[in-house]
Amino acid sequence: MSNRKKTSTDVAKLASETLRDPKASSIAKSLAASALAQASTGKQTGAEMEARASKALQSDKYSETTKTLAGSVVSQSDKQR
Repeated sequence: MSNRKKTSTDVAKLASETLRDPKASSIAKSLAASALAQASTGKQTGAEMEARASKALQSDKYSETTKTLAGSVVSQSDKQR
């Protein structure tokens, strides 16, 4: 099933910056890659990435950037999961 939601321009820009940032965490980079993959396609978040993004949103240890990316990724997941 195709996803109608797409990553916003602002989040796509943030994701691009995160991927180029050598200090960004591995979770931030994986969330950024997922968000960018959904920026111009109908791709949908996979179950594993959805779980990682959900954990990041619930944790106090991640930055606002990571949580913004995680929120975007979660919002594009399968509603039936």
